Amino acid sequence: MNPLGRRTFVLGGLATIGSALTAGSLAYAAAPFPFKLGVASGEPDASSVVLWTRLAPTPLNADGQGGMANADVAVDWQVSTSSTFGTLVASGTVTARYADAHSVHVVAGGLSPDSDYYYRFRAQGHISPVGRTRTAPATGTFGRDLVMAFASCAHYESGYYTAYRRMAEDNPGLILHLGDYIYEDAATAGSVREHVGSEIVSLADYRRRYALYKSDPDLQAAHAVAPWLVVPDDHEVENNYANMVRNDSSPALTTAQWTQRRTDAYRAYYENMPLRPAQAPVGNSIPLYRRVRWGNLATFHMLDTRQFRNDQACGDGWKVCADADLASRSLPGTAQEAWLLDGLAQHYGTWDILGQQVFFARRFDAAGASSMDAWDGYRASRARIQQGWLDRQVRNPLVLTGDVHAAWANNLKADYANANSATIGTELVCTSITSGGNGTATTTIPDVATNPHLKFYSDRRGYVLTTISQSQVRADFRSVATVTEHGAPVTTLRSYAIADGQPGLQQI
Repeated sequence: MNPLGRRTFVLGGLATIGSALTAGSLAYAAAPFPFKLGVASGEPDASSVVLWTRLAPTPLNADGQGGMANADVAVDWQVSTSSTFGTLVASGTVTARYADAHSVHVVAGGLSPDSDYYYRFRAQGHISPVGRTRTAPATGTFGRDLVMAFASCAHYESGYYTAYRRMAEDNPGLILHLGDYIYEDAATAGSVREHVGSEIVSLADYRRRYALYKSDPDLQAAHAVAPWLVVPDDHEVENNYANMVRNDSSPALTTAQWTQRRTDAYRAYYENMPLRPAQAPVGNSIPLYRRVRWGNLATFHMLDTRQFRNDQACGDGWKVCADADLASRSLPGTAQEAWLLDGLAQHYGTWDILGQQVFFARRFDAAGASSMDAWDGYRASRARIQQGWLDRQVRNPLVLTGDVHAAWANNLKADYANANSATIGTELVCTSITSGGNGTATTTIPDVATNPHLKFYSDRRGYVLTTISQSQVRADFRSVATVTEHGAPVTTLRSYAIADGQPGLQQI
């Protein structure tokens, strides 16, 4: 890292976000403000964190370049223990490349464990908004209790991102996003707010769609308050795709065009997320499953349940399908299954947390049908993972899930066909940020007669706020009553505790 004098930044101070530098920087004042997509951080470890921004003075330009000229740009960055940046602990300069849509991923190192920091960028005579981030505890220590929020499914047209704003106001130390950060579909007239353009298929399309979503101030607030750990689901590429198999025939694409679309989608995802360089796409794939250790308190096993799965059984949808039981079928793919079980065997932390995308617990309707896109469509794969954590004596397996646009809390069973079977883990499912619209006030659990292990349900929008300590995980299901109007208050619909060494839900 290169030392950077304070005067580089403090001439502009911490005045209004988006202000240009003055007093000696007037030559740059005519340059348009490039930080309209905000800032973000992610992937914390005990000594470093990723800092992200993307330069885009006119974010919605059709070429996906955000109004930037075809030239690389130097971007300065600073990290401090103070929001006034009186003393710097890390700083440097990075190049925002035109080829990468002027996105930057800075690995800011040399930081202290379990510590809070502030960061900001400077480019073209402007200072970015200030973000706050933190590092993980050191190996061998537990650190402070961790307040962690997780969310998914933020369809822009379905409503306003009030839930992101309320999440930021809850002041978490870490945020997990479990997929469907963007949606790929075309603009729909009459929506609460509309996408720009038709269904996205090219690199320029995906870049512009991320720019639309990231222009939202509530999403920017959630990124600026804490580091994120992210994994995509399907809509970051195309609805319900499975590995190289499309679930959709519109728009019509050749095999080569579909492969290119997937490649472009992964590239745009990396460009727009605070991921480490190790997660940069390689060819037409992206290495996203990974482990993030939070000292001895928790290990986050972040899964990819799209890129390596077998195609959905019986043509997808809700089905009674014998093929869903085939031992040859895997949702994460056999290599990722082995990687997960190997990591669970290490017992790195008190809590082993699986951050993943689709419904994990069994959910059959009265006719015995279930979702072929969820783990119910890959039942042998789920059984191998559950038996794997039993065999490896995993003390506290906790599955976190998105995708289904409703909140659920589920006990995981050794034998789902036997209501008296042992509870061997816990699943918390966040609802959507906006997808599905306002929802309803119902908390009646669907299909509970055939699935007594399902313990909570809500059809409202929101997120889950957890507090992770050595003795328990507390989960608060946070909800807003409306997303079709902006600014709704948040309420806690239900709270549960999961005690160390006692899998299953205890209502608070």
